[in-house]
Amino acid sequence: MNKDSKIYIAGHLGLVGSAIVKNLKQKGYHNLVYRTHSELELTDQYAVEAFFNQEKPEYVFLAAARVGGIIANNTYRAEFIYSNMQVQNNIIHQSYLNGVSKLLFLGSTCIYPGACPQPMKEEYLLTSPLEYTNEPYAIAKIAGIKMCESYNLQYGTNYISVMPTNLYGPNDNFDLETSHVLPALLRKMHLAKLLEMGDKEAIVKDLHVENFEEAKAYLATFGVSEKRVEIWGSGKPRREFLYSEDMADACVFVMENIDFKDTFHPDAKEVRNTHINIGTGEDISIKELAYLVKDIVGFGGEIYFNTQKPDGTLLKLTDPSKLRDLGWKHRVALEEGIAREYEWYLSK
Repeated sequence: MNKDSKIYIAGHLGLVGSAIVKNLKQKGYHNLVYRTHSELELTDQYAVEAFFNQEKPEYVFLAAARVGGIIANNTYRAEFIYSNMQVQNNIIHQSYLNGVSKLLFLGSTCIYPGACPQPMKEEYLLTSPLEYTNEPYAIAKIAGIKMCESYNLQYGTNYISVMPTNLYGPNDNFDLETSHVLPALLRKMHLAKLLEMGDKEAIVKDLHVENFEEAKAYLATFGVSEKRVEIWGSGKPRREFLYSEDMADACVFVMENIDFKDTFHPDAKEVRNTHINIGTGEDISIKELAYLVKDIVGFGGEIYFNTQKPDGTLLKLTDPSKLRDLGWKHRVALEEGIAREYEWYLSK
């Protein structure tokens, strides 16, 4: 990419896309193109076609997706598979038709089997059944990987798929009903701290409700009070977390330095598993994470682990050695990243 190349970032307001935009600007890229959801409906084939015909981007970061935590994935199964497949089909196909030089497709490590060997290597894709709760989302992302591979092999395009581990950072989703574990923990601890302090005004403002009684009743449904915060499961599952700005740096690194031909062995008879994991290779238990967030936020109450609720997959750790061998490694440690995210949350 050149500094004046026209670059389209799909999903530029989200956790992933906003971090990529920030990284590109910091590196001097200035010809950036994006649209809000109200300006461009990415599930609409004809709207996406018109956009590409008009803008003719040279490079594309496909960071737009419908995402959510375990509850959202399991509840809105049809929406997760439909929306994600429509978005990626439209953007990848229009990139081909309009001669895009390079595309980066962002997926998720949930593409790997539910009982995947640990740490998860790229070669473990499609070796056994997926984890049930997020199967529709995972299948959509696997389809995106295979679409990129197939277009590269048939049409000679240069589309690369990257699979980030659990992400967190500025512009994260803090909705208590649909967020992932880390932002959910951070907001719960923050609201519990406000309850502990008796700051009714701040709680009402944070939750956008009419009064404090309504706010307190709503928080109770999530197990949040001035004395304790409830967390689903035993706390034993271990998860890996990557700061979103590290992830963005990895994505831009790949777009600047890596081509499709670099993602598989040149003598391979069958081209498979060309996607690249983006992760830290380090994990932490949910229990350890909860106490870490509690300390960073400064909540003085207790943590209650509700073992009547599901744990999910016990181990989920990526093997990022493929990307490390290509020349990139993460920089931001988890404690520092959580502190940064909390500062961002407070500023908003």
